Amino acid sequence: MGIGRFVYTPILPEMVADLQLSASEAGLIASANFAGYLLGALAASLPLFTRAPRRWMLIGLAFSAVTTGAMALTSALAGFILLRFLGGAASAYVLVFSAALVMERLGQIGKAGWAGYQFAGVGVGIALSAVLVERIAAQGLGWTWQWIASSILSFAACIGVGLLIGPASKTAPGAAAGGNGRALGLPLAALVISYGLFGFGYVITATFLVQLVRTNAAIAPMEPVIWVIVGLAAIPSVALWSALGRRIGPAQAYALACLVEAVGVLSSVLWISPPGAVLAAILLGGTIVGITVLGFVVVRRLVSGNVARIIALMTAAFGLGQIIGPILAGWLHDLTGSFLLPSIAAAATLAIGAALVARFTAPALR
Repeated sequence: MGIGRFVYTPILPEMVADLQLSASEAGLIASANFAGYLLGALAASLPLFTRAPRRWMLIGLAFSAVTTGAMALTSALAGFILLRFLGGAASAYVLVFSAALVMERLGQIGKAGWAGYQFAGVGVGIALSAVLVERIAAQGLGWTWQWIASSILSFAACIGVGLLIGPASKTAPGAAAGGNGRALGLPLAALVISYGLFGFGYVITATFLVQLVRTNAAIAPMEPVIWVIVGLAAIPSVALWSALGRRIGPAQAYALACLVEAVGVLSSVLWISPPGAVLAAILLGGTIVGITVLGFVVVRRLVSGNVARIIALMTAAFGLGQIIGPILAGWLHDLTGSFLLPSIAAAATLAIGAALVARFTAPALR
């Protein structure tokens, strides 16, 4: 999932240079992926799919790999938009059903608290695909080969998943990992809205960070490593934020992670230097997965019953925020020649999301 969702970012600069894509066109392609993510999340909540989570997870993984490789087969904007849309839908299936399966099976053996560690795999995928793209580029091969190589890596991961995750039990997804029976209401609504704001707040930097580095002479030499740093920072973040969540409460830790990410977003545009770029990459990678995990931990405490459907609702809100972010950022960049304004808006959005959870969700868990 880390490959299918995020490899577009390190490949984008080569596509922009070769195809003369504008920032708004690049943002449109990114938003198509997130629109598919939104649709996939909504579809994943339907009973037809929730009855066979393992099957649909594996289908989503395979389809993500296929659409990743197919990006090399076209140079048309419409083709890119369609393929990234389909790949986004596949990613949503993977997230919803893998999270539901892991929560279910760990819940059955009394280890539900371990569920978040699966998301370290997203960081591994980001880091591996970033290294792969850089190595392909170093051989003088263009963006088409970068997409093909990423697809091959994805297929290899699909095989591993199919072998390691056995057939699903008959327990309904999420039932064993249900929360403490608290009623739904304002605390959950605040969390869902905040999660949608998080989708908008992270995605501008996540989409354009490598392009931003390439186009600034002061930090351009960092292009080969900047996305690797994001991935490496994501890997230990699950353990770190989970530990903090156990210490101060998951909702409070969620709000703090949103504020930390806001600092990273601002750093990417206000501190154009190697230390600033590294800080932005570390804070971005170090919070993306952590916020996701903490959000799901909060849901498990707020909700009893089918957690998969609530995860799908959160993922849909997240997807809506992602759709708006790259389109707005690309348009403002073409208008102003900078990612400054959209990044400031993204940081403010993350701060609002943090305030919502701290004010309305955190008290419900005490």
